[in-house]
Amino acid sequence: MGQTSRYDTIIYWDMMKNTKNKQICFVFGTRPEIVKMAPVIHECIKRKVPFFVLHTHQHYSENLDKVFFKDLNLPSAKYNLQTGSGSHGGQTGKMLIEIEEILVKEKPSIVLVQGDTNTVLAGALAAVKLHIPVGHIEAGLRSYDRQMPEELNRVMVDHISDFLFTPTKDSKNNLIKENISTKKIFLVGNTVVDAVMQNTKTARASRILKKMELSPKGYFLVTAHRQENVDDKARFQSVLNGLMLITQKYSMPVIFPIHPRASKMIKYFGLHVDNAIKFIEPVGYLDFLQLSSNARIVLTDSGGLQEEASILRVPCVTLRDNTERPETLVGGGNRIAGVSQKRILKCVQEIMDNEHSIKWGSPFGKGDASQKMLDIILKHI
Repeated sequence: MGQTSRYDTIIYWDMMKNTKNKQICFVFGTRPEIVKMAPVIHECIKRKVPFFVLHTHQHYSENLDKVFFKDLNLPSAKYNLQTGSGSHGGQTGKMLIEIEEILVKEKPSIVLVQGDTNTVLAGALAAVKLHIPVGHIEAGLRSYDRQMPEELNRVMVDHISDFLFTPTKDSKNNLIKENISTKKIFLVGNTVVDAVMQNTKTARASRILKKMELSPKGYFLVTAHRQENVDDKARFQSVLNGLMLITQKYSMPVIFPIHPRASKMIKYFGLHVDNAIKFIEPVGYLDFLQLSSNARIVLTDSGGLQEEASILRVPCVTLRDNTERPETLVGGGNRIAGVSQKRILKCVQEIMDNEHSIKWGSPFGKGDASQKMLDIILKHI
């Protein structure tokens, strides 16, 4: 696609004034974004609100991508940019150019982005430059670690968005502390609750436990993909060592759906892994929901999976030095281990020894975030 001209940008608003078929534009590019956008898309379908989907394919595997759309019963994306991986600047710049051209063509009433990826930043920037309202789903999260590219993305997007849909009181307060107008902030809950509640029953039909010969609560589930972990040889090896210590102590397998980035770096660094860690290819959403809901403990560097574990009441050990989901730490259901192998084992031991004392309670809402969000959008747009 060619770059949008300044003339195109100017005439965009003349055309918008007379547009009758105003619509919502959903911009996403990763599988977690698909999961958390899906309930809002279904709410649009239910209410017959016009929309279209723009998929950047920031993280892309054709077969797995199709599985997620199928599992979540989503219509195909109208636009597929096939962006792929690359440097932060190159990836963001490429998406920014192509998203802008599509927005000028489609004239949406609002652009919705979710989370903290380069897709979110590019989508929000393209929209705000065209004076199109931006809605940021899952706004206000803060790790206060500016070394994380995700932290930079979420802060920038929050400060240019017109509608900040926060999942918790803490995230709302984070925005207020940054002097963002309360008129822009809407506490709605987290759409991950909507997604889990809508799909848990369907996920029970998954045969993945039987296929892998796993018994409920008889295995640990692991995910790792963040740059600060898998791109650092010492940190990644320490994580793997911690997982091996766990299997030795508890004689239960570690199931590790391996992210392409993590798989690549294990080979590149020549990291040592024993057979107790069972690497499998990434799975679809319903299969993964079945795996996570039946795990004894989830160990992850994913923010979204920390949330899901809290909702499912599955103990979690976070393989990071901080979290932008501090609410999950309340009650002991989630513990921050960092990447120290001894600390990872200690956190697992603490959970195994005190599992019955965990005080569960999800701060992420009742599963109606997508309804609240669309109510607000339709009222203001």
